[in-house]
Amino acid sequence: MNHLYLSNEHHQFRQAFRKFLEKEAVPFFEEWERQHFIPKEFWRKMGNQGYLAPSVPEAYGGPEADFGYSVVIDEELERVGSGMVGISLHNDVVVPYLLAYGSEEQKKRWLPGCASGDIITAIGMTEPGAGSDLAGIRTTAKRDGDNYVLNGQKTFITNGIQADLIVVVCKTDPNAVPPHKGISLLVVEKDTPGFSHGRQLEKIGQHSSDTAELYFEDCRVPAQNLLGEEGKGFHYLMEKLQQERLIVAITAQIAMEESLQATIEYVKQRTAFGQPISYFQNTRFKLAEVATKVAVSRAFLDQLIARHMAGESIVTEVSMAKWWSTDVAKETIAECMQLFGGYGYMVEYEIARRFRDIPVMAIYAGTNEIMKTIIAKNLGL
Repeated sequence: MNHLYLSNEHHQFRQAFRKFLEKEAVPFFEEWERQHFIPKEFWRKMGNQGYLAPSVPEAYGGPEADFGYSVVIDEELERVGSGMVGISLHNDVVVPYLLAYGSEEQKKRWLPGCASGDIITAIGMTEPGAGSDLAGIRTTAKRDGDNYVLNGQKTFITNGIQADLIVVVCKTDPNAVPPHKGISLLVVEKDTPGFSHGRQLEKIGQHSSDTAELYFEDCRVPAQNLLGEEGKGFHYLMEKLQQERLIVAITAQIAMEESLQATIEYVKQRTAFGQPISYFQNTRFKLAEVATKVAVSRAFLDQLIARHMAGESIVTEVSMAKWWSTDVAKETIAECMQLFGGYGYMVEYEIARRFRDIPVMAIYAGTNEIMKTIIAKNLGL
């Protein structure tokens, strides 16, 4: 499908990146799923080819590409598998925080490594008792001379095991009223005393995406690692969540498209009662419904991507896309899995992996219930 926001250069880039993934990722993906992480060697190969941190300017070692290149990268990574999500998070969620709010010294210190693959990033928002309610976080950072003393715990952190750099959401003023005005962002480097990785969490799906608990016990973070201004953290998060949620919608869209195509190919080959099951009216009607939902979702998503690239504020519409795409993906992939019969329940079939990988997309980056709350609020309700 031709996306109106992509140029010939984007399409050429897609072909080159797809060939790279076919050689360097696809043959090894099942192994990465079993070992529950993507090796750093692959991250560095991505960096060497200019596929990491596409938004980073050339002055800091990046490709300085527009968001269209991020869309292409995220789509092609998702075609390999949803477990590649950690790379998308690094590229288009964490690095943009460093670009937008980092000082010149911070950018020079961290961005070249982010672009080369020598630095893997993560963002620490969620806590055992605070997920979508970011204002309810309990991790604190108290100023002590030239340092902040950080205490708290984070969980469900993508890239948590391998991360070299974590943007930690914390409270520098626990008594602020309202509470969100006391939130700041601190960048914690992996060797900082008092910081430790907890256990790697076992998940239903997205196995190659390493997910971990993080602990901060009297962790002394240099004050120069404060990202932006103290007390502005919640505002920064709200500014950047639009893009994060758009990326989730993009990956859910690709998961749908790949599942649909795999199912069409399967029903043409699989025979029952002496004929391909694609001849049965139920099969034809089910896939006609799935294809329509996938196409409608893509049409809405594409115009949002174009508007985001144009710099528009589309918080309401992105919230719609995030819940719609992920819920429809869950529904359509389940329909596709049913058409595989018993084979759809076998892990050797891609549809089984898609089925187990998709549900969490309706949870992370803000649950779909939170998306509906945002939509209703912005409707004046």
